[in-house]
Amino acid sequence: MTDEKSGTAAYRAARDLLLRHRTDYEAARAQFTWPDLDEFNWALDWFDVIAAEHPERDALRVVTADSDVRLSYAELAARSNQVANWLRGLGVRRGDRVLVMLGNIAPLWEVILATMKLGAVIIPASTLLGPDDLADRIVRGDVRHVITEDVQTPKFRNLAGTWTRIAVGGPGTEGAGAGADAADAGAADGWHRYEREAYGAPRDFRPDGPTMGSDPLLLYFTSGTTAQPKLVEHTHVSYPAGHLSTMYWIGLQPGDVHLNISSPGWAKHAWSNVFAPWIAGATSLILGHERFSAAVLLDAIPACGVTSLCAPPTVWRMLVQASLADADVRSLRECVGAGEPLNPEVIEQVRRAWDITIRDGYGQTETTAQIGNTPGAQVRLGSMGRPLPGYEVALVDPITGEPAGEGEICLPLASRPLGLMTGYQDDPERAAEAMRGGYYHTGDVATRDADGYITYVGRTDDVFKASDYRISPFELESVLIEHEAVAEAAVVPSPDPLRLAVPKAYVILAAGYEPSPDTALAILAYSRERLAPYKRVRRLEFADLPKTISGKIRRVELREEEQRRHSAGEGAARGTTEFWEEDFPGLKVVPADKTD
Repeated sequence: MTDEKSGTAAYRAARDLLLRHRTDYEAARAQFTWPDLDEFNWALDWFDVIAAEHPERDALRVVTADSDVRLSYAELAARSNQVANWLRGLGVRRGDRVLVMLGNIAPLWEVILATMKLGAVIIPASTLLGPDDLADRIVRGDVRHVITEDVQTPKFRNLAGTWTRIAVGGPGTEGAGAGADAADAGAADGWHRYEREAYGAPRDFRPDGPTMGSDPLLLYFTSGTTAQPKLVEHTHVSYPAGHLSTMYWIGLQPGDVHLNISSPGWAKHAWSNVFAPWIAGATSLILGHERFSAAVLLDAIPACGVTSLCAPPTVWRMLVQASLADADVRSLRECVGAGEPLNPEVIEQVRRAWDITIRDGYGQTETTAQIGNTPGAQVRLGSMGRPLPGYEVALVDPITGEPAGEGEICLPLASRPLGLMTGYQDDPERAAEAMRGGYYHTGDVATRDADGYITYVGRTDDVFKASDYRISPFELESVLIEHEAVAEAAVVPSPDPLRLAVPKAYVILAAGYEPSPDTALAILAYSRERLAPYKRVRRLEFADLPKTISGKIRRVELREEEQRRHSAGEGAARGTTEFWEEDFPGLKVVPADKTD
C-alpha cells in the first residue's frame, strides 16, 4: 500500500516475511530484522488498519456457559474508539497509569486498545489480587485510574487515593461488553458505570499527537527473589512489535482461530490473547468459564474451528487425563505450551492421540518469545527449541561470565532484541544488575546441543513456578512471619503431580508455640486470608532451616530435600511434622482441577 504510514509499512513487511517463511526456520532467522518504528501506536497504526482491510473478520470471540460474544475487527475498532473518547472525557491523559483488573470479558480488549490509543500506560492486574496487593500497585505504580469489574470493587473500598473509579458489569448488565445498559445498583458510590456511559461516546477518535515507539505502554508487576514485585516496563514497540517472534513461534496465519488458556493480568495473556493473534490478523478465542474444564475445551475445538491451541503445562496434564482420542481436532493445526518445561510423556500422549506434536517455547514477562520449537522444524522432546527470529541467545557461565555449552540464558545487548523490556521502573540498581556485563540475564540455566537446541535446567535464584505462576519466596515469607506463631520461614516448591509444584513453607516456631495440627491449621488459614490463591502456602513443615555462615537461608537444600522425598515415593513423601491443606477438611481447599 503506497499511502501506508511508514511505521505500518515497516511492521507489515516484517510480519509478512515471517509468514512467508513460517515453516522455514533458517530462512526466517537469516532474513528477519526488527522493524524501525520511531513513531508507532499499534492500536491505531496496525489494529485499525487490519480492521479497515478485514472489517467482517472476527477479532474476538468470548464463549462462556451463558453467552457467546463475537466482535469483528471493525466493531472492536469502533468500540475502542468510543471507550477512548469516554476515558479522555474522564481525564485519562497520555502517560497516565491505568490499573486494569478485568476477567476474560470483552471490555478487557476494548480497554486495552482504547488505553493504547490514548497513549496511557496499562498496569495489568489479576482478579486474584487482594486489597494489600492492590494498595502496593496503586502506590508504587502511581495509578491515576482504576478499571475493574463491579464484583471486585469491594477490594478497593479502603484504599486511599484520588484515582478515577470505573466499574464494568454488575447487576442488570446483560452480557458485559455487549452494549447493554447497566443498572444503577451494584458498584460502590463514586464508580463510573462502563456499559452505561462508554458506548454513548463518538465512534471516531483523534489522537492528541504522535505516539513515540519509546513511550511506555505496559507496567507489569512480577516477582523478585528478595524484594517486592518488580515493575517491568514495556514500550509501544517492545510488546506490540516484539511479539512478532511469538506469532512466528505459535505459527499463526491470517484468518486463524487461536485459543490460548491464560488469566488476565499476566504477561502470557497479552502474548497470546492480544498481540500474537492480532499481529497475524487472526481471531482471539477465549473460554471465559469461571473454572477450567477439559471437556469444555475439547468441545470448543470443533465448535469454534480452533486452528491453534496454546496452554500451560498444568492444562496439558489435565487434558491427557481426558479422552483425547475421542476429541474432534480436525481443525487443529498447531499446539504449543509455555510457562515451564512440559513433560515429554505428555507431549507423546497428545501426539499419539492427535498426530500433533506440542511445541514448547520460552520467554519471560521481561521479553517476548525468545526460544521455541517452530512450525515445520524438528521437535526435540524436552528441549525448548532454538532462538527465534530477532533473538540472539547466549548461555553464559555464571563463574567466568563467558559463553558456554551450559549456563544462564542471556541476551547479548550488542544485538538487543526489540522485545526486551526497557528496565525495571524506578529501580535502576535492579535494572543494572539484570543488564550487567553486556547481557540481559534471565536467571534461568539451560544447555545447548550441537544443533542449537536449548534445554531448560533450572533457576539461578529462588523464584519458582507453581500452577504456572511465578512465585517469589520473599513475598510469601513476608506474610507468614507476621503470624504470631512464626519466627522464621522459608518457602520452596514442593512437587505436585498436577500443578508441577505448590508452595511449601518450612517454619521455625516462635517461643511458646509447639508443632501441632492446630498450629499448622492456624498458619495455613492465615496464609489463605492474606495471599492470593495462586500464592497460597499449601504445605507446611515445622523444621530447622539450613543457613550459610552469614546467616542466609539455603533454600537450595530445602528444594533438594523436597525432590528427594518425591523421588522416594509416596511412602516417604510426608515428614512427621508436615501438614497439607488436605489434612484439614474445614479449610475450604480449592479443588485440584481448578487452575488457580
